[in-house]
Amino acid sequence: MNSQHKSYYTSQELEASKPGLSQDIFLNFNDKLSDTDYPCVGAKAALNSGQIRFGIYGNMATEATTEQLGNDLRQYIAETLAAESEYMTLVAVFSDEGPDSEISFEEKLWKQLQLLHDSDKTEHPWDPEVSSDPEQPDFSFSYSGTAFFVVGLHPNSSRKARQLGYTAMAFNLHRQFEQLREKGVYENMKKVIRERDEAYDGAVNPMLSDFGEGLEAPQYSGRHVDESWKCPFLAGKL
Repeated sequence: MNSQHKSYYTSQELEASKPGLSQDIFLNFNDKLSDTDYPCVGAKAALNSGQIRFGIYGNMATEATTEQLGNDLRQYIAETLAAESEYMTLVAVFSDEGPDSEISFEEKLWKQLQLLHDSDKTEHPWDPEVSSDPEQPDFSFSYSGTAFFVVGLHPNSSRKARQLGYTAMAFNLHRQFEQLREKGVYENMKKVIRERDEAYDGAVNPMLSDFGEGLEAPQYSGRHVDESWKCPFLAGKL
């Protein structure tokens, strides 16, 4: 895979594509989010307004995938900032067979984030609005000087809302949550999503916490971990 290979698509492009991998990815994702009971109203808003962006890659956490995903993240950042969008999301989908358990997915997710950081750290500083230490409550992943919240999705997730037919990582800009706070809609949206998630899954998500309260890093993979869990990510180190 080289830097000229197209991997960044709008949902409309995938929906209109010929039958095959690309269209199957869209249909799988669309069916999931279109479910009336699906809890994340923010994701639903992004889908319904055509603001989902898809990155389609091969193997997760390889140099080739990292190069293309990095290019697509920069495009996504530029597009989201230009539109001042509160909901635009980049869903990075990996078309290989993928990890076979929550633990192996978690390992791959952090390896992918580490590779992204290592490829970017000499060009861009960490977003000064967030910490680079995953053991701090104000940590968020940063790429190209921009903070992100990351949500892992895969077939073996213990959380129903994160179960998808493909292995994927959803990226949202940290500033999008701040925009929603400034508009006074974030707290109510958060309450609605958590209530819907409990109803959808049958139990409260034990990993949820607010930015600055508890840790963000353990939330990325979706696996239920306890306080002994140590994030394998190291900022600024190879």
